[in-house]
Amino acid sequence: MMATYDVLRRAAAEGKNLVITHEPTFYSHLDKTTEFENAHDAVWEEKEKFIREHHMVVWRFHDHWHMRRPDGIMEGVLAKLGWTQAFDQSTGIAKVPETTLDRLAADVEKKLGAKVLRVVGRPEMKVRSVALQPGAGGPAGHLRALRRDDVDVLLIGEVPEWETIEYVNDAVAEGKHKALLLVGHIPSEQPGMETCAEWLKTFVKHVPIGFVPTIEPFWTPR
Repeated sequence: MMATYDVLRRAAAEGKNLVITHEPTFYSHLDKTTEFENAHDAVWEEKEKFIREHHMVVWRFHDHWHMRRPDGIMEGVLAKLGWTQAFDQSTGIAKVPETTLDRLAADVEKKLGAKVLRVVGRPEMKVRSVALQPGAGGPAGHLRALRRDDVDVLLIGEVPEWETIEYVNDAVAEGKHKALLLVGHIPSEQPGMETCAEWLKTFVKHVPIGFVPTIEPFWTPR
């Protein structure tokens, strides 16, 4: 999912030197490193050195995997949630058996393995439909989903707190039937990269392929 330093070390320990990652390696959307090089950034330097010294290649596989039909990330996430049949590809909405927001959040947290899942909304709110937008798709798409009358909950990875989060918080305060689940970027998309590894195995036969999961960085105090 992400070529973190931890993932790179575990991959190298397993003898893997081609790392296919969904997200950037060097802390910016386009993986530009000039700023880090000019600043002689110690964190960047150590990571870059590790990649070089272990003769590793990191290849970002993002847009093409999303452009696949069905979307490779979405396919894995839906399978993990058990929503493959419930999901409408044309609308991006899953029709789920009626539940409460509290129970839905607990179910999503467990199935996606999220250590820190955040919820905006009333715990007892009845839920029948969920718009699914993993990752960090941005507030424009979030708002399009939330404005639909047939969307109760929007499930995303992340977004700045003054955007979609504030919008849903206001909607809840106004008494509207809306809620938001913030799963975190890694758990919201990682099942899709696990699916990618399995897909690669169907036609790449001459080298071993393995999935190295990215560990979610967040934790909560006890």
